[in-house]
Amino acid sequence: MLLGNVIGTVVSTCKEEGLEGLKLLLVQSVDYLGKKNERLVVCVDAVGAGIGELVMYAAGSSARQTKITKNKPVDHVIMAIVDEVMSANSTLFKKGIGFVRS
Repeated sequence: MLLGNVIGTVVSTCKEEGLEGLKLLLVQSVDYLGKKNERLVVCVDAVGAGIGELVMYAAGSSARQTKITKNKPVDHVIMAIVDEVMSANSTLFKKGIGFVRS
């Protein structure tokens, strides 16, 4: 599982039949401290995520394990909206506040 920020949407009027009806979001990968990575990926949204949210996403064959992506031509899927990230009793991220810098 990977962490990323939803930074946009992707609209496609002409696509493979298996992708019909799926919401596509543009996600920028981040590390556990919120440092942005250059990597941008298009993810199918399986949980109702929106722009500005921190999400967990899966890649590769794991992306085809959700109810809405099963047997579909998908390489990335958002499978969770993150509420909080903690490490050693320290909060690193909290929804509504963002990443906490130490």
